[in-house]
Amino acid sequence: MTVTIELKDGIAVVIVDNPPVNALSQVLRQGLLEAAETLDADPSVKAVVLSCAGRTFIAGADVGEFGKPPQPPHLPDVVARIESAAKPWVAAIHGAALGGGFEVALACRFRVAAPDASMGLPEVRLGLVPGAGGTVRLPRLAGVETAVEMVTTGQPVKAVKALAAGLIDAIVEGDLTEGAIVFARGISNAPLPAPLSERSVASPEASFWEVAKTSVAARAKGEEAPFRALACLRKAAESDFKTAMAFERETFLSLRGSTQAAALRHVFFAERAATRPPELAGIEPRLIRSAAVIGGGTMGAGIAAALRDAGLPVILIERDQEAVERGLANVAAIFEGSAKRGRISAEIAAERIAGVTGSAGYAAAADVDLAIEAVFEDLEVKRAVFVRLSAVCRPDAVLATNTSYLDPNAIASGIVYPERFLGLHFFSPANIMKLMEIVPASETATDVTATGFALARLLNKIPVRAGICDGFIGNRILKVTRAQAERLLLSGATPAAVDAAMRAFGLPMGPFEAQDLGGLDIAAFQRRAARARGETPFAPIADRLCAVERYGQKTGGGWYDYQPGERKPQTSETVAAIIAEEAVHTPQRDWTPAEIADCIVLPMVNEAARILTEGVALRAADIDLVKIHGYGFPRWRGGPMAYAEARGLAEVSDALTRLAETGLAEPPCALLKQAAGDGKWPRP
Repeated sequence: MTVTIELKDGIAVVIVDNPPVNALSQVLRQGLLEAAETLDADPSVKAVVLSCAGRTFIAGADVGEFGKPPQPPHLPDVVARIESAAKPWVAAIHGAALGGGFEVALACRFRVAAPDASMGLPEVRLGLVPGAGGTVRLPRLAGVETAVEMVTTGQPVKAVKALAAGLIDAIVEGDLTEGAIVFARGISNAPLPAPLSERSVASPEASFWEVAKTSVAARAKGEEAPFRALACLRKAAESDFKTAMAFERETFLSLRGSTQAAALRHVFFAERAATRPPELAGIEPRLIRSAAVIGGGTMGAGIAAALRDAGLPVILIERDQEAVERGLANVAAIFEGSAKRGRISAEIAAERIAGVTGSAGYAAAADVDLAIEAVFEDLEVKRAVFVRLSAVCRPDAVLATNTSYLDPNAIASGIVYPERFLGLHFFSPANIMKLMEIVPASETATDVTATGFALARLLNKIPVRAGICDGFIGNRILKVTRAQAERLLLSGATPAAVDAAMRAFGLPMGPFEAQDLGGLDIAAFQRRAARARGETPFAPIADRLCAVERYGQKTGGGWYDYQPGERKPQTSETVAAIIAEEAVHTPQRDWTPAEIADCIVLPMVNEAARILTEGVALRAADIDLVKIHGYGFPRWRGGPMAYAEARGLAEVSDALTRLAETGLAEPPCALLKQAAGDGKWPRP
């Protein structure tokens, strides 16, 4: 049974058991409705405890019902019935009470929680607003300030913060259900607070809503749902309950079929599938209980910190003791910075720092389960690392390279037991960025590839399998992005116009701002390596900037000028002059922001289609995840492949053809043309 009832001396315990996360399926909604009716009719029941079996409270909607016509009873009706129950309900929250699950908890007259419980309304992350009264009841419980923060960000809050904000009435140590029963007995004969539907909302300061709108705009970057959620909350604060409920429901229904909601659902399901790809079903990964990181620079320290966050002991290996000390200091700085910003406690920071030991000798890695190389991006340097690692590590230890561009097969050449070798491309800062490209070499064993995905799950990262090519998936597309950005400059656009257009498209920063932040010398190094291989990378302006040592913010000038100690970009006369010289033979034109975005995004899509054709990526959705989690492509657009499909692949192909006719892009590849005819990308 999905919903069962146990009676304990006048207290009814309603038990929800709908594994794995007690999602609000039609059967569960029906069971809760019937439980409310049954218990109101039982004179022996004085109060009700709503408890959930398994690892969590009701964690939200049933994803199996996404995109399907809703079946009655509808959640707003279930929530209203629990709220109007003659007997007071007490929600006993453990795990996560999210979305509709938290709306059910808000319907209860009281809420208690386990110390590690969390609760929230994350609907904006799916392009929606709460649809069962969340925006109307929450401000009546905790005030508009808390409601705006929770609803417009979608961020859940932990029990301690929830108690301080008035979201819950008590934290229960020990057995949660028993504690909730004791709480229910204590309130069963006491005067009850009014249900949330009968409470008023305290009016905020006059300037509150404009300030909130500005804050939402800074975060949303083109996302519609956070603004619509803010409008719902304002309606709840300024209208009666019935009017606000009708406004929320109308908003919810209008967003449910929107392009943004469809894109965000696509990303949601892609992320769920990413950690367990079907081609690795049934493959048992190797056990990872300890790790070594070779290289203590920015990337190595970040990888070490990510491993420590997951609870793994780490040995940091460097070339000499002085470098070891620098590497350990880099790791310590990461955790000390997190503690200073309040993200972790000082005690946790100290424990994680203590879990990293340093060594100037490779013998220290003799018994680790995993060794990750994070040294300079030079083939011979990396080869030398793995020759030494393969000589000292156990035969079953996984050896991984963090290369961004180099061929893992070339790096692995000559190592002992090459089947244990794997590419694990972390993104910087490695302890924060969610993406990990997993790159099997030609001799990598299947269980080693599976181990890479298991490691990603352990580190709470989004893994994507990538085939071998220059730049794998993400950096290969990034090269196209940068080349297209320079073509725009040669054709009459300015760096500031290009950056502004891409921010308007939804990226956190434009391509030139991003290069100045990361350093132009990094890409220049890759171009030199490409030319050594006989390739001809396109970067006429960037090459000239690097020739005069304009590497970005760190040198006071790159695509922009920077005042000492400041990060605000200033238009550079030097750069404008270089562009004018390089563009002397190129036809000039005026560019609209939409045209600039097309000139960058559509060639990205075309290159992604080639990547799919070559099997470098197995699924279009994998490319979307790479660009969203590694490069800032707007999540609400679904990634470049989902964006192109939603816009219409035929339209994308035609627009790309027009760009190609002017020499501003490559013509659509065969797969894009085929997909344009089918209306969708091929799916395995």
